[in-house]
Amino acid sequence: MTAWKGRTRGGATGYQIFIWILTHLGLDAAYLILRLVALYYFFFVPASFRVMYTYFHKVLGFGKWASIARIYRNYYVFGQVILDKFALLGGLKDRFTYDFDKEAYLRKMVEEQTGGILISGHIGNWEVAGAFLNRLGGRINIVVYDGELERIKRLTERTIDRGEVNFIAIKPDFSHIFHISKALKNKELICIHGDRFLPGARTVKRNFLGYPARFPLGPFELAARFEVPCSFVFAMRGKGKHYHFSSTPGKVYGPQPEVILDDFLRVFEAKVHQYPNQWFNYYEFWEKEVYESGKNVRLKSAVPEALS
Repeated sequence: MTAWKGRTRGGATGYQIFIWILTHLGLDAAYLILRLVALYYFFFVPASFRVMYTYFHKVLGFGKWASIARIYRNYYVFGQVILDKFALLGGLKDRFTYDFDKEAYLRKMVEEQTGGILISGHIGNWEVAGAFLNRLGGRINIVVYDGELERIKRLTERTIDRGEVNFIAIKPDFSHIFHISKALKNKELICIHGDRFLPGARTVKRNFLGYPARFPLGPFELAARFEVPCSFVFAMRGKGKHYHFSSTPGKVYGPQPEVILDDFLRVFEAKVHQYPNQWFNYYEFWEKEVYESGKNVRLKSAVPEALS
């Protein structure tokens, strides 16, 4: 598989334009213009189109034309997610509605002052969690890759409400471990993705959606090392401007990072099946042979049940 480069697709100029539109014309106008932007990516970014076609057609089993239609829909929803992120972190929470399934699990972490690690994947809109989860009363720290944070931070310094969410950037010198450790000692919540890695990271191979893929051990080693409750949390976009949050019970695993990973993947797979259009990994996520025409490397797999 091709390792992720540490940056989400989208140039600084594009972000700046949409922030201007959000500020001066509003969210609905930005959604309208976004339809043209999604059309551009649909026709003129073949590398992304290829990997998404493999995802919809080969991995999930949709027909040829259904897969092509879903690619455009996926691009559009991804753009909505980015716009929603800027709007929510910019203080426009009143424009959105949400519901929270199993909120009590996270509230328990805060009330018992245990701290905790919340693991998610690149599906839905995890970055908006800080804008909503602050209602729990605990400090929220979102761990992101340095390449993503610095670019977005420069463009949103005047709009993001820093009191609601703290970003911790993953650094090559591992200084982020100090900040994560400090946050956990202060009984705060850490939000981190468990499905991407940079070159050189420790990984393990797992069967995901029926095909072999590699996953980082780092997020799961953190949960094992600090022995704090670990929950798998997702924020999925619904109709209109509605979000649905869900979480699993907080569990202290002890020194078993691969057990945490396997539990996470069961929940993650179920969420992908439920929201196939909100998968936002635009690179060769699975092993390279999955993307080679004519090769069938599908493994035995059943749709997993989410942990209750």
